[in-house]
Amino acid sequence: MHKPGPYWMVLGDRAETGFADGHDSYTWDIQGWYGYDWNRLRWKTEGEGVQGESPEDAELQLLFSRMFAPYWEWQVGVRHDFEPGPTRNHFVTGIQGDAPYEFEIDAALFISEDGDASARLEAEYDLLLTQRLILQPRLEINAAFSEVPAFGIGRGINNSELGLRLRYELRREIAPYIGVSWEQQYGDTADLLKQEGEDTSETSVVVGVRFWF
Repeated sequence: MHKPGPYWMVLGDRAETGFADGHDSYTWDIQGWYGYDWNRLRWKTEGEGVQGESPEDAELQLLFSRMFAPYWEWQVGVRHDFEPGPTRNHFVTGIQGDAPYEFEIDAALFISEDGDASARLEAEYDLLLTQRLILQPRLEINAAFSEVPAFGIGRGINNSELGLRLRYELRREIAPYIGVSWEQQYGDTADLLKQEGEDTSETSVVVGVRFWF
């Protein structure tokens, strides 16, 4: 018998524009993989910025992924931050998969080249209203175990993003959506933003498209 694969996939989970008081923004969150059922090479990129300007945050992860249970895989690799400058590199380890009741979980631990440790948790859930209309709650939490003032990062939970997006699948591979996103900064990170005269909370209406191929 021939060995199945290799397979590949690209998923644009978020490619959106946000509209908030004072400024409009853009966000991308795209990942892909290449490999077999048990072992894969995976990449992830995400970032955001103000419309008409260069990204304020931009990163790329390159990971080796190994399935350890049905629908679950552990990941290890590197992350490179392009923005905010100066650029930084991180070691990455984490897990990704479907929790009970089909919650999609992506959790990772990052250790920078300077030894600073941080973590990120993302959770999503697809609620099918019809075969094509899908409501997706989404939660993201970022935390740091040490303070890095040069990058505006404080110790503890830094920020959270809670979103609710309603998408319509024109076909399974492409689905425009509309929604709302609420982002909140916390603790030392919020204090650093206040010192710079920045807001620590923002609510945006978002419009975008989810795609895969």
